[in-house]
Amino acid sequence: MPETLKAPLTVEFPFTRSLGPVQGAFLTGLRERVVLGVRTVDGRTLVPPVEYDPVTAEEIRDLVHVASTGTVTTWAWNHEPRRGQPLGTPFAWVLVRLDGADTALLHALDAPGPDAVHTGMRVRIRWADERSGAITDIACFEPYDGDDTEVTVHAGEFENPVTGIVAAARLDYTYSPGRAQSAYIHALSDRRTVGERCPSCQKVYVPPRGACPTCGVATAEQVEVGPRGTVTTYCIVNIKAAHTANLDIEVPYVYAHIALDGAGLALHGRIGGIPYDQVRMGLRVEPVWTEGARYPDHYRPTGEPDADYDVYKELL
Repeated sequence: MPETLKAPLTVEFPFTRSLGPVQGAFLTGLRERVVLGVRTVDGRTLVPPVEYDPVTAEEIRDLVHVASTGTVTTWAWNHEPRRGQPLGTPFAWVLVRLDGADTALLHALDAPGPDAVHTGMRVRIRWADERSGAITDIACFEPYDGDDTEVTVHAGEFENPVTGIVAAARLDYTYSPGRAQSAYIHALSDRRTVGERCPSCQKVYVPPRGACPTCGVATAEQVEVGPRGTVTTYCIVNIKAAHTANLDIEVPYVYAHIALDGAGLALHGRIGGIPYDQVRMGLRVEPVWTEGARYPDHYRPTGEPDADYDVYKELL
């Protein structure tokens, strides 16, 4: 049996969002070393603030200046900080109820070890040296024995208020494709495309999934399909992919669903060797491999007559 594969994968993209008057004031306040909460109709102060009361759903706008000191309500020790986390050395994740607030704020606590952390301990904010209007303006919390209970009403008015943020969303994980897809990937290394046939409905799934999504039964019979196929549907890409070296392709280009001969499911691939505005449903294509590649670089027209619609309509 071929070796089951695994590989590290990263999903990363910039997330852009606008801020309303409440959260905009909160982040602008952090830039100015001021922590703002919002007061509900029943008198509770929520930090971080929200624009609508979580109980009544009423809009709330009354901003309150709370203290930069608080009390740990619960915590967990982080033995191995990951990329992008607040501290590079082991630290505690803590929920801190700031003085004057009725809810807790999640952030990092800089402590020498888990024995130095306990529920009920007093802490204060350590501000970042450079602040821009983001939650990272709070570098972390640190233990504190003093007292600072200043709580005042605040108009939330600042010069140059923060109106939007761009947050880098990133997920690092290890992916294992499993038995069926590992066999599929190994076959691609030999420039072959292999699917698996369902013993019940007889459909050949490419890429294989290890089970038939229609019948719910396990699949094991391997079937080689293609290499030629038929374009079933497609789209024209007009936006260049950013920060993706293996998609450094001039736009516009075409990405299509391709039903390989003998397959019961269409897979996707880029269409090349033809002007983008000449790609069409029913176009017969074949894979183009580059030296050392483990999968086709793109598909190009074979020169055959277009496939009849009735041949591939069930694969749309």
